[in-house]
Amino acid sequence: MTLKELTAREVQEQLESGKELHIIDVREDDEVAQGMIPGATHIALGNLPIEMHDLDQTTPYILVCRSGGRSGRAQEIMADEGFDVTNMTGGMLAWEGQTE
Repeated sequence: MTLKELTAREVQEQLESGKELHIIDVREDDEVAQGMIPGATHIALGNLPIEMHDLDQTTPYILVCRSGGRSGRAQEIMADEGFDVTNMTGGMLAWEGQTE
């Protein structure tokens, strides 16, 4: 199975062009408090196996963490359950867009 990836720049460009994206930030609470991508949903990686069942499986999601490692693990977990998920490589360390 080939897992999809987008760079932080590609995600930012899609958002700035007005595309509606469904972003899930899998970092811990204290990390998210320092800023997350506007409109993103926060589900910490440890809660994902339970909380992902509340998500719509037909919606494509972009997964974000600090550097791309945890979101890669989250991607494997969700892809195994049939979700359409893309990992934002480089994570928030590479993010140059706005945060809230």
